[in-house]
Amino acid sequence: MSQTLEHRVEEARPSAEDTARLRNYYLVRGLVAAGWVAAAFTIGKDTPAIGGALLVAYPAWDAVANLADANSNGGLARNRTQLLNMAVSFATALAVAASLGNMHAVLGVFGAWAFFAGLLQLATGVRRWKSYGAQWVMVLSGAQSALAGGFFLQRAFGSATPGIVDVAPYAGFGAFYFLVSALWLSVRRGSRT
Repeated sequence: MSQTLEHRVEEARPSAEDTARLRNYYLVRGLVAAGWVAAAFTIGKDTPAIGGALLVAYPAWDAVANLADANSNGGLARNRTQLLNMAVSFATALAVAASLGNMHAVLGVFGAWAFFAGLLQLATGVRRWKSYGAQWVMVLSGAQSALAGGFFLQRAFGSATPGIVDVAPYAGFGAFYFLVSALWLSVRRGSRT
C-alpha cells in the first residue's frame, strides 16, 4: 500500500523537464500575445485587413497552443478542459472570420469566447495546481478572462463602434499573466534545486 501511495505522489510531482516545458509554454504564449498587442495597436488599428487577420489569428493561435500544451501533457483525452478550449477557440476563429463586416458581432464573439475560454483556463489552472503549484496566476487570468467576456458582450450591444483596440488590452493582460506564470515557475524551480 505504501508503495502505491509513493507511486501516486511521484506521478503527481512533475519532473524538472515537465516544469521547464510548462514554463517555456507560458513564455511563448506571453511573448506571442505581447507581439499581437503591439501589432494591434500599430498596424492593426489603421489597416482594416491586417486588423481583421489579427482578430482571426488570436483565437486560432489559442486553439493551436492548447493543442500543443495538451499533447505535451498526456494528450487531449487526459486534458479535457484544453480539448474544449481548443474546440471553442477554433470555432471562435471561424466565427470572427465570418463576422468581420460587423465589429459589434466580432466583439460579441470575442466576448462569448473570453467568457468560456476563461472558465476553461481557470479549470485547467485548478487541475494543475496540485502538481505544479504556481497556478494562481492562471486561475486569476481565467477568472479575469470570464469577466472581460461579460464586458465585451455588453460593449457589443452598445452604440460605439468597437475595433481591435477594444480587444488588445484583453490580450495584453493575457501576455502579462503568461509571462508572470513563466517567471513564477522559474523561481519555484530555482528554489527547489
